[in-house]
Amino acid sequence: MSEIKRKKLNFKRIFLYMVLPLGFILFLIFKLFGSSSSTDLQTILQNLPKEITDFNKNQYNEDILKEFKELSEQLMEQNKQQQAMLETQRMQLEAKINDLKQLPETATLREKLTWLYGYELTKKFPAYIWQSWNDDLGPDSTLYKFHENWENKNPGFVLEVINDDIMSLLVHHYYNVIPEVIEAFESLPTNMLKADFFRFLILYVKGGVFADIDTNPLQPVPNWIPENVSPKEIGLLVGIEVDFSTKEWVGKYNRRLQFGSSVIQAKPKHPVIREIIARITEMTLKKKNNYYDESDTKDDLSVMKWTGIGTFTDVLMAYFNDYIQSGVESKITWRQFHKLTLPKLVGDVLVVPEFSFNAPPADKISNSDSNKPLYFVEHLGMKSWKESTNP
Repeated sequence: MSEIKRKKLNFKRIFLYMVLPLGFILFLIFKLFGSSSSTDLQTILQNLPKEITDFNKNQYNEDILKEFKELSEQLMEQNKQQQAMLETQRMQLEAKINDLKQLPETATLREKLTWLYGYELTKKFPAYIWQSWNDDLGPDSTLYKFHENWENKNPGFVLEVINDDIMSLLVHHYYNVIPEVIEAFESLPTNMLKADFFRFLILYVKGGVFADIDTNPLQPVPNWIPENVSPKEIGLLVGIEVDFSTKEWVGKYNRRLQFGSSVIQAKPKHPVIREIIARITEMTLKKKNNYYDESDTKDDLSVMKWTGIGTFTDVLMAYFNDYIQSGVESKITWRQFHKLTLPKLVGDVLVVPEFSFNAPPADKISNSDSNKPLYFVEHLGMKSWKESTNP
């Protein structure tokens, strides 16, 4: 009997402490959710404090932005490191390729110059201005003012005035694998002949503008190229030095129309500059073997024909009429440049009128002068090569 009573008591306890509370909880749940519609739940959620929902959204956005910024910085840093590594590998590979390149022993002078440096038309004109002068430019001198004008009118350009010692060092450095060029340069009997030769040597390897020390810029270098011509179409810019209509040129100049070398703008490795280097080299070594004549350094015609505008003109005209090199199909003669009034593009050579690089002094130019926009450089024409014959 006692066991039966004990079982009844246990059953009551289970019902009282477990079943009854569980039933009550189920009743509450049914009451709360069973009688509520979805609209009521949305209403409850909408009535939650606005600050709670906004805070959650803002915090989420800030966390996303922070992670995105960190990821972007990591990617940028990895990209920088990768670029630096690729650039280092490129330079190493380029150096190895250059080491492997060997100049054939049978190469001609022109082949050596071509092998050493290759011409690229579409590259920009380098921002260099080269001049040569041995003496000090006194702060009150005309030449010093001209020098300052080149600098002030061309911000961003590197202006170098090279003396004879530096000139020789540069030639030995850039042409160390072409001994004929170095021999020819060192064999020239005057410093002025060397300066004439140097202008072509430095323009060939570095490009830019070479301007005689007695030239005064009236306009910045970028203004020399007309707006309707792309600099990518031009590899060489020259001016006309002399242009005769009668036979008065005979005995004074090599040609009735000659291109000037007092101011030249060139891209590195231009074929015209390469050819004039070859011709001056060959001519100099030939003169050296036959001994120099005094007239070679004193006579205008001889100097122009050796390192000056006579040879420069011949090379340019030959280039214009070489279709393979210049791409010019029609025959070119001096007549195409006679009385030129506007810049003329022939192949990749832009020729400016005679007055462009032989302009009047700035204070003599009238605003009504129709040629004023094309007055680029004033040139005194000192012909200082006549004053010195000793290297």
